[in-house]
Amino acid sequence: MCNIKIHETQPLLNLKLDRVMQDIVYKLVPGLQESEDKRIREFYQSRGLERVIQPATEDSVPDPAGLPYTSFDHSKAHFYRYDEQVSLCLERLSSSSGKDKNKLTLQQKYVRCSARAEVRHLRRVLCHRLSVEKHQVQMLFNNESLPDHMTMKQLWLSHWFGKSQPLVLHYTIKDKRGR
Repeated sequence: MCNIKIHETQPLLNLKLDRVMQDIVYKLVPGLQESEDKRIREFYQSRGLERVIQPATEDSVPDPAGLPYTSFDHSKAHFYRYDEQVSLCLERLSSSSGKDKNKLTLQQKYVRCSARAEVRHLRRVLCHRLSVEKHQVQMLFNNESLPDHMTMKQLWLSHWFGKSQPLVLHYTIKDKRGR
């Protein structure tokens, strides 16, 4: 595999550093990042060279050891893009008064979300889509109220494991006056 020529005239053209893979390896192997940084410093010091540093930007912070690094932007840290996904079917629990059932029923009852999503997130989505207040919506599984802090993975493993997708959840909408 290593002897395969990638490009005739510019063999190093498409080689690039994989930062995501590097971060994963650094997290999995304890002490690897520190030893790599130490080896880089020793390499430059043994040859009497100064380390080539990219031009400083406003978010670049110097490292006490002399290595430049960029401050971590937590707003772009993780978008749940690569999380395990759970398919859900959100159905309104039948009530005796069916007069406003059609008005407060979801148009699209099937949802796919991260396994880390919590019941509170589903309630928030339901409130937004149905234009009701948060205290009016209650999430249920087998006619039992679900706690807001429960994740979809916990729910799946404890109540739905071994069954086919989608996981069926019910919701009720309380009257405004009946808090």
